[in-house]
Amino acid sequence: MVPGIVFGGDAEPLPINIPFNELFKRLKAGRFKSTLFNLKVEGQEDVRVICRDVQRDVVKDLPTHLDLMRLRRTTKINLFIPLDFTNEEECPAIKKGGVLTTVRNEIELIVTAGDIPDAIEVDLTKIENIGDTITISMIDLPKGAKPTIERDFVICNVSAPSSLKSQEDEEDDAEESTEATEVAEDAAEGGEE
Repeated sequence: MVPGIVFGGDAEPLPINIPFNELFKRLKAGRFKSTLFNLKVEGQEDVRVICRDVQRDVVKDLPTHLDLMRLRRTTKINLFIPLDFTNEEECPAIKKGGVLTTVRNEIELIVTAGDIPDAIEVDLTKIENIGDTITISMIDLPKGAKPTIERDFVICNVSAPSSLKSQEDEEDDAEESTEATEVAEDAAEGGEE
């Protein structure tokens, strides 16, 4: 059994024990800290909870303690929600040879406990040209959800591949050296007269 504590709401903190195998299976499945659970404890009312922290053994990385917070369906909570990048094959900028660079794989949102999304969809067909970006204002967030950061931050962009960049740099260097040679030749001719 893994010990834990249920806190928050109007009630006193409640110590609990959860079967290790059940907890480990749910942790491995992912999204454990952003999933709302219905907790049934003998002799207590059923309560909706969300995981706020899982302490782990420093050597074995196995769970040793669990913190759960009581919630109502209308409670607002800050959660990290994963981003799901879609339509990569149809993205015009990627078709032109661009490379997708993800700046964030998840974003922190203030959401209602009853409406926690599994993931936020990022439609890459909005990126037309190499060098364009998608910011948080371009994403359709679920109703009632808003980002914790107030500025319009970048989610991803499509940049030129590094081989294309290095070719452009070499061309720029070649042009500069040609111009420098022409200037030097003009100066030399002007000095002879």
